[in-house]
Amino acid sequence: MTVIEVDTGTDRIEATLEVPAGEGPWPAVVIVHDVFGMTDDIRSIARRFADQGYVALVPDLYARGGRAKCVTGVFRSLLARSGRAVDDLLACRDTVTARADTTGAVGIVGFCMGGGFALALAPRGFEASAPFYGILPRHIESALEGTCPMVASFGKRDPMLPGAGPKLEKVLQDKGVAHDVVTYPGAGHSFANNFGSGPGALVMRVTGFGYQHEQAEDAFARVFTFFGEHVRSR
Repeated sequence: MTVIEVDTGTDRIEATLEVPAGEGPWPAVVIVHDVFGMTDDIRSIARRFADQGYVALVPDLYARGGRAKCVTGVFRSLLARSGRAVDDLLACRDTVTARADTTGAVGIVGFCMGGGFALALAPRGFEASAPFYGILPRHIESALEGTCPMVASFGKRDPMLPGAGPKLEKVLQDKGVAHDVVTYPGAGHSFANNFGSGPGALVMRVTGFGYQHEQAEDAFARVFTFFGEHVRSR
């Protein structure tokens, strides 16, 4: 793992970089963290993508002041599909594809809040998008005009996003976009994020949140298969 600085055009932010073993060039992926920020979980996910042969870059969207200070602004940028956080992610896209060890092909992956960004930025220069339980953009039909292929994962027990999977699937189908959308029975929000054990994790599971190993592994396998077709092959 390496921490680098990404030039956003107005300043610089930190981002975690994971590179596959061996010699490239490799395809790339921009990974967008959830509301909790740069956790050990999101770093391990970046390593997982690197182990699958992707140069993975994870920007710290809270780099300018921490979660407490930045979360409102980041969510505002998400809902508007513009602003500083969007600019940060597009700068990361440009940074990772400009590297000599990448092929120029790039996907975007996001979790929870980050899944919303993966949806919102799907039409913005990525080969494929993989939102995990991301909030659907407003005016979704127009927001996803020109979207790249998408592999999306939701939980049936997610209290925050009821019916999101089927709604997204219909829009993608109507637009003729290559897609793989699954809503997992028995899974809730954050089912692919492993924050460990303890009382907090138990509370999350009871309230419809929390890690579910079987569904998480299936979702990641689907993403790697889909990205193999739409990102790696470019």
